[in-house]
Amino acid sequence: MAPSYVLAIDQGTTSTRAILFDKDGQPRAMEQQEFPQYYPQPGWTEHDPLEILRSAIECSEGAMKKVGASKDDIAGIGITNQRETTVAWDKGTGEPLCRAIVWLDLRTSDTAAQLEAKGGKDRFRKKTGLPVSTYFSAVKMKWMLDNVPEVRKAADEGRCCFGTIESWIIYKLTGGPNGGVHVTDVSNASRYMLMNINSCTWDEAVCSELGIPVTALPTIRSNSEVYGKVSSVPSLQGLAISGALGDQHAALLGHGCLDVGTSKNTYGTGCFMLLNTGGDAVPSKHGLLTTIGYQLGPEEKVTYALEGSVACAGRVVQWLRDNLGIISSSKDVETLAGKVEDTGGLTLVPAFSGLFAPHWRDDARAVAVGMTLFTSKEHMCRAALESTAFQAVDIMEAMKQDTGLRLRDMRVDGGMTVNSLLMQMQADILGMSVLRSKLAEATALGAALAAGLSVGFYEKKVVKDIIEKAGGYEVFPSSTTPAARRKMMQRWKDAVERSFDLAKFDPKRPDQAKPAVLKKPRFVKVSSVKPEQKGLNLQLKVVKLPDEVASDGYHDVVCGDASGVVTCHLTPQQFLPCEAGSYIRVQNARVRMKGSSEARGKEDPLCAFPAPRRQTLGVGGLAQAQGLQASSGHIRVEVDKWGKVSQADSPTETFEVNLQNDISAVEYELRN
Repeated sequence: MAPSYVLAIDQGTTSTRAILFDKDGQPRAMEQQEFPQYYPQPGWTEHDPLEILRSAIECSEGAMKKVGASKDDIAGIGITNQRETTVAWDKGTGEPLCRAIVWLDLRTSDTAAQLEAKGGKDRFRKKTGLPVSTYFSAVKMKWMLDNVPEVRKAADEGRCCFGTIESWIIYKLTGGPNGGVHVTDVSNASRYMLMNINSCTWDEAVCSELGIPVTALPTIRSNSEVYGKVSSVPSLQGLAISGALGDQHAALLGHGCLDVGTSKNTYGTGCFMLLNTGGDAVPSKHGLLTTIGYQLGPEEKVTYALEGSVACAGRVVQWLRDNLGIISSSKDVETLAGKVEDTGGLTLVPAFSGLFAPHWRDDARAVAVGMTLFTSKEHMCRAALESTAFQAVDIMEAMKQDTGLRLRDMRVDGGMTVNSLLMQMQADILGMSVLRSKLAEATALGAALAAGLSVGFYEKKVVKDIIEKAGGYEVFPSSTTPAARRKMMQRWKDAVERSFDLAKFDPKRPDQAKPAVLKKPRFVKVSSVKPEQKGLNLQLKVVKLPDEVASDGYHDVVCGDASGVVTCHLTPQQFLPCEAGSYIRVQNARVRMKGSSEARGKEDPLCAFPAPRRQTLGVGGLAQAQGLQASSGHIRVEVDKWGKVSQADSPTETFEVNLQNDISAVEYELRN
């Protein structure tokens, strides 16, 4: 039977989604997971690459389960991702060398300033299309090389791999250190500040100036071709990864912006507007980025785009909710903002991560201008929405000046577009109609189209028809006069200027000057591990190989040391090097622990690994260590990070431990 779906993995800044699209481009199933954000210092934002990988796999499996699909029902996998966020990993082990530095992270401000001082903000723009900024991957890579000893050592020894999120996911899904491919697509590569925008190859001169080894960079491929096949996830085994685009480039395709002069604006954590410029890499004189739109096949011509990027759009609403407590949920902002007719003179410039296009001021910081004792939370909510609309107008005006094109409307998508008040504000301040996509999944559709085209699931000649059938638009016409718009923009521009050069007042935290580095495994005996320990691993001797594969596609391998025996529930990739008498490292695997006679009466060993998930443990050890009375049955216990008991039930069939950030899924069964 022919495949019925294409699987799109949409990996964003705060969550990961997986969506199955059918032949008509309609989404048939979706699974979404949020993942942790780490803020170790003011201005720093980090992600754990392993948590991102896990969310991509679990969302894919969840979406498939919802429609009863197996891997045989899927033609290919397309990936779209948060751009610029940078991962460094060890080629030998396939493990991250540190947490990923997220695109809006500001730790590289000094690095960017030093580069700018030596040749100006536009020193690389002619070659790469990009100004020097904390935003782009190259500056993050340079910071890692200069500040993370593990990255520097790996680079010096030829073991370091750099990549953006799609590169990391593709590498791990296709085998990691066991044959995984190290590639990136041309749209993501255009955001490194290392790719020559005209030749679409790494510019060795720029790499040399920044001290980044070309050998550590992924191979650049088109957006629509087979990069490799999944070999490390049983449920996806053998599926072709056949398309990849940065999220904004995927949205450009998903909106059907296939003609010169068509544009889209995506409102998410940030705000990103792209304008199709066809086969011309248009240089910008007004603070925009010359970037790749897409390349739909290795033999196809490249479509270029101009882009304006805003760091904080939806992030401002999160700030109102999480930091100020003005709202309890994102939808409340529209309700409160709608209770007042204007902002009461308040103008908010959300430069929490500096200002991106068209200003490119890393030294800017957020300001609220015009507050009085009359200012209310309703005014603040309205000013927050208004700030997003103002930033979009700045970009649209720059696009008009760079291209001379008269743009008639703006196509929009993204999470914030559900806010109708914001959409009307945007139309009024722009002075043109805003077209809200009825297809909420335009970005994921773009990834699905790219993946489907390369494996023959979709035909190029009907792409426009698929996009039109999949969506449609709701129109918000402008209702303001030119004079009113000019007055609003003057208020905005005055406030923006007040946000400049405020970074010099940032608090310094020398006690936290180093990034969070993922520790290398430390190997210990089974019996010596205690519940409160962390960052541990086991190196075990293989005692017995399984007679058959488990029903879930995994392999139960009996291993042990002098103090105990374990049955390791291993993936096919982990099982491959196993043979009787050999040694394996138990990491990120489920383990059933069987206590030996020598270990009886001691604490049930708790194996700690650098990945979070729920664990199920047998009665005994941990419960006794926490002062609980264990029966001959099982008992359910919930603990917080590193084993502090928060809840205990009467004996049941399972003993569950919920751990937060540092332990992987492990099962233990103690036989008394």
